[in-house]
Amino acid sequence: VQLVESGGGLVQPGESLRLSCAASGFTFRFYGMSWYRRAPGKDREFVARITPAGASTTYTEAVKGQFTISRDNANNRVYLQRKSLKPEDTAVYYCGAESIPAFGQGTQVNVSS
Repeated sequence: VQLVESGGGLVQPGESLRLSCAASGFTFRFYGMSWYRRAPGKDREFVARITPAGASTTYTEAVKGQFTISRDNANNRVYLQRKSLKPEDTAVYYCGAESIPAFGQGTQVNVSS
């Protein structure tokens, strides 16, 4: 199993960002996928989940209406988009597949003016 996150970087408050996770080593379209994040000094927390076919999404209450999770089963990718980033979104973002105990190296997002 390999999960490779990308798309992070240094952005200013109010800017948008789309994170990407490339998955391999398992049958991607059969698995629900999730995004997590670990802010400085905090534990990793759940952000969003999408069902295998992409028909349903779930978000943690703190980010509802702010993030959008999506997936491309043809290319084994899952995405997380955030419009109008805030400094509190600064974190390392990880993707994960349900029932598979593995994460990638994460992608760092720094929101600062």
